Amino acid sequence: MAALRDPSTLSNYDAWRTRHTTANLKVNFSNKSLHGSVILELESKTDKASDEIVLDSSFVDVSSIKLNSAPSKWEIKDRTGPLGSPLHVAVPGGAAKGDVVKLEIELSTTDQCTALQWLTPAQTSNKKAPFMFSQCQAIHARSIFPCQDTPDVKSTYDFNITSPHVVVASGVSKGEEGSGSDKLYKFEQKVPIPSYLFALASGDIATAPIGRCSAVATGPNELEASKWELEDDMDKFLDAAEKLVFPYKWGEYNVLVLPPSFPYGGMENPIYTFATPTIISGDRQNVDVIAHELSHSWSGNLVTSCSWEHFWLNEGWTMYLERRIIASIHGSDAHFDFSAIRGWSALEEAIDSYGKDHEFTKLVISHKGIDPDDAFSTVPYEKGFHFVWSLDRLVGRENFDKFIPHYFGKWTNKSLDSYEFKETFLSFFAAPEYAHLKEKIDSIDWEGRFFTPGLPPKPEFDTSLADICYALAEKWKKPDFSPSPDDVSSWTGNQVLVLLNTIQDFDTPLSPERVQALGEAYGLLESKNAELKTVYYQIAMQAKDKTAYQGVADLLGEVGRMKFVRPLFKSLNKVDRELAVKTFKNNRDFYHPICRQMVEKDLGLA
Repeated sequence: MAALRDPSTLSNYDAWRTRHTTANLKVNFSNKSLHGSVILELESKTDKASDEIVLDSSFVDVSSIKLNSAPSKWEIKDRTGPLGSPLHVAVPGGAAKGDVVKLEIELSTTDQCTALQWLTPAQTSNKKAPFMFSQCQAIHARSIFPCQDTPDVKSTYDFNITSPHVVVASGVSKGEEGSGSDKLYKFEQKVPIPSYLFALASGDIATAPIGRCSAVATGPNELEASKWELEDDMDKFLDAAEKLVFPYKWGEYNVLVLPPSFPYGGMENPIYTFATPTIISGDRQNVDVIAHELSHSWSGNLVTSCSWEHFWLNEGWTMYLERRIIASIHGSDAHFDFSAIRGWSALEEAIDSYGKDHEFTKLVISHKGIDPDDAFSTVPYEKGFHFVWSLDRLVGRENFDKFIPHYFGKWTNKSLDSYEFKETFLSFFAAPEYAHLKEKIDSIDWEGRFFTPGLPPKPEFDTSLADICYALAEKWKKPDFSPSPDDVSSWTGNQVLVLLNTIQDFDTPLSPERVQALGEAYGLLESKNAELKTVYYQIAMQAKDKTAYQGVADLLGEVGRMKFVRPLFKSLNKVDRELAVKTFKNNRDFYHPICRQMVEKDLGLA
């Protein structure tokens, strides 16, 4: 029976808690698998001795299990939809509360593993070596090894990974041993982390420094460009974040720029953020992704939502910290609001897509009986951000800035739900020095904020950086407007993005001829910035500009980031289903398994 606090696990983590995990795994590129052993050290948590440990697993081939070095009786039960197949291990006689047992599991991943993507040399930039990377969020760690696959459980880790190619992992490197196909890479994670932050990658990886405790890792061909893109901002981001919260706890902060099939903008794996190559755009316009992933070092990684139902605690806070960092670096709150304006537009789009009364537009979402990936959207990011920002405005920035380190300090290395966050906020502001705020704080509609679907209350934004974008967009409503590259020559990429988003929202779409003029005047077709190209192609498909359809298909063969892939496929499917299906089939193996599953559903091919 699933623990009540997290409906997305089948483990009995209320009775047992993983304290330490040792992964002794070999990367086998020839059969695309990891095999070896994983040792879980589990502590008994109940007064009544539990005579069984139940772990999450999904399509893992388990060959043997030892309990405290002795052969154990175990069974993998029938599959329960997306939650997988629970592994039941007998603990003869049970264990007293506080006792720790060691479970050694011999295993191999299978070709149905949803957490790993294997690239052939042909799918990498220099065509020299294969590449493997993991993506365990939300509940995919269980497809690598049986575990308590819930963000409500945190464990320290040792990684002992054997591979013929360079390995990085979500731990601090402890050195290498051996050579050739049996080279052993060792890592240690002393800060307890949930299973979804377990991360590995292996391939032809080179590294270069980008800050005082930071390096970038990527393919040798991309190293110089990646270093240039990130080195100017890395320490600035870290300084701003530490000033806002408290000193960085993880030792190193590195960025692995992955091959283009990586499905997310970034994944906040500790020590090594896994990042989309779409941030390497040659203009330093997309590095805000790193500010976001770095912010996760406090929000999400150090302080974690106890289940995916409360995911806004991870992402809403992270969006808030990211925007505070960006404002700090630019020296202006207008940049905070400018980013928030863009986020509001994305939130409106997401809620329109779902329908304003949909369960998935709530801040706290019921995950009972669903795959957490199906509920993944902009909503927890932006609706969560707006809730955090509303609390900031309510109590005042000076007071809220005192709450930030208190909150992250109180919950460091722990997981919490929305009600525990509420209690933490209320207890902090119950102090005598905040008595003058009592009436304001009493006015917070916590239940409404948590469970009301649709858009939250819209704040007053500082639109100074966006107004020039809106003004130029107005000119595009006039058929005789003649565009020039000078219109946007002094703009940031994000300002161009606001312009395009505004044009995309016109009641009357541009004509195909006007769309082509837009692309030519502002260099959108030649741009390396996938953010800009994606929105431009959306405008083109709204206009039914058939000259753009092949460009859409080409871009879908170059990027695997779901932020771009899913909306582009949905729009292409509306105007040219045959090309959409053909494009998906041609690139099916290029996409990450998570992305592939989502697009199959979007296109009705599942």
